[in-house]
Amino acid sequence: MDVRRPAGRLLALLEMLQDRPGINGPALAAALGIDVRTVRRYVTTLQEMGIPVATTTGRRGGYRLLPGFRLPPLMFSPDEAVGLAVALLAIRSTSYDDLPPVVASAFAKIERVLPADLARQVQALREVTALPTDSAAGGRRFPDPAVLASLARGVLARQRCRIDYRRGDEPESRRELDPYGLVTLHGRWYVHGYCHLREARRTFRVDRITQVRHQPRHFAMPVALDVVAEVERTLIRGREWPVELEVEAAPAEVRAELPRHFAELGQLPGSRTRVRSSTSNLDWFAWRIAELPFAVRVVYPSELRDTLRRHADVLRQMAQA
Repeated sequence: MDVRRPAGRLLALLEMLQDRPGINGPALAAALGIDVRTVRRYVTTLQEMGIPVATTTGRRGGYRLLPGFRLPPLMFSPDEAVGLAVALLAIRSTSYDDLPPVVASAFAKIERVLPADLARQVQALREVTALPTDSAAGGRRFPDPAVLASLARGVLARQRCRIDYRRGDEPESRRELDPYGLVTLHGRWYVHGYCHLREARRTFRVDRITQVRHQPRHFAMPVALDVVAEVERTLIRGREWPVELEVEAAPAEVRAELPRHFAELGQLPGSRTRVRSSTSNLDWFAWRIAELPFAVRVVYPSELRDTLRRHADVLRQMAQA
């Protein structure tokens, strides 16, 4: 906004009142390049427009907006507008189709109200940002914002939640959960906490939760709980086929190839590494470990060895064709 014009200074003053409650007249005057008397006149103008600006006199006096006042539509600088668009692009796992209507609508509104030059920048960002198809993204869905917000309130208030959870084609289940924390990993949101149905700590995908109801019970957080590590451990161990490998390389070298959420590593004699993981897709897992630049021995399951032999036969035939 152009603070050289009265309208621009008035809007800038309103923004400063929001960002710095209690700011005094001299500070406002210095920031806007005007005198204190003009600040008082602008404050009066805002009050006449129905904006509740409260004035406090004395040495610690200043101006503030009264609680509960809803500001007019937000104003962004050019860099802020483009930065916000980049952030919204970053949370999209596929296309607009996978976003809840409120999120897609927010993105569309930002694009509609941007000046032409900024709109072109955001349009360019959207057109050149590569996004996978739904199948490549593994059917990822953005969680319901209302569900996500309810879980966040439960975490902050240490309040038990009753959740309705549906996994794939299985019947919907209802559980009571003490939510310890929310984690986002690789395009998916997870909530980790104590499940009273299973009487154990569990991790749930937030996009599979259809409803959250807060219960009149509170809980204490476990001491020194690392929620991110717990979610990563669930992702490593929680799939259909447990896997153990022995890799002819040091753990640091293996970790450079396999991220934390993929596998747990252990030191073996002779600069070798034990890799423990799990998978629900043996074909995909076989190709993944075949990419490793190290010698690998499959400890279990035997079905993974069979899958590797089958892939090796296919590659051999392709090489000889």
